[in-house]
Amino acid sequence: MNKFQIVDNFLEVDQYKYLHDLMTNDAFPWFYQPEINYNHTDKKDLTCYFTHTFYNGYQPNSNFYDDVKVFVNKLEMKAIIRIKGNCYPRTHKIEQHKDHVDYPYEHRAAIYYINDCNGFTILEDGKKIQSKANRLLLFEGHKVHRSTSTTNAKARFNINFNFFV
Repeated sequence: MNKFQIVDNFLEVDQYKYLHDLMTNDAFPWFYQPEINYNHTDKKDLTCYFTHTFYNGYQPNSNFYDDVKVFVNKLEMKAIIRIKGNCYPRTHKIEQHKDHVDYPYEHRAAIYYINDCNGFTILEDGKKIQSKANRLLLFEGHKVHRSTSTTNAKARFNINFNFFV
């Protein structure tokens, strides 16, 4: 069973609006990824997405790291593994991406949803967590889960956190 917690209105309204506007404007640096995760091995699969790595390799990896530090404090992270923004382009029908684990060892994960859309996260037990702006999902990152695309917004935006508490 996948233990999870949902926290709506996680950030103050002004903090949320700042992050939303930052990550959805045309000047934010997104980087093309040809596969959603390591289980996407079918070369005919046309699914791709864009990422922005705020923190990785034991150090900040972006000039925008300070913009997500509020989560480090609020989630009482003792050690950060990775902080990564995700941008999944709109598709004609909802695409469920392949099951994966973020890292194969016990750790906490969180997904912070930047915008409302009909995309969702599916946890190991099949529970679907809707993408709702300013919502935070806390779960076990070493448990199987999957992401989806969206059909009713230009893109699905979120931030993925992997950490120890």
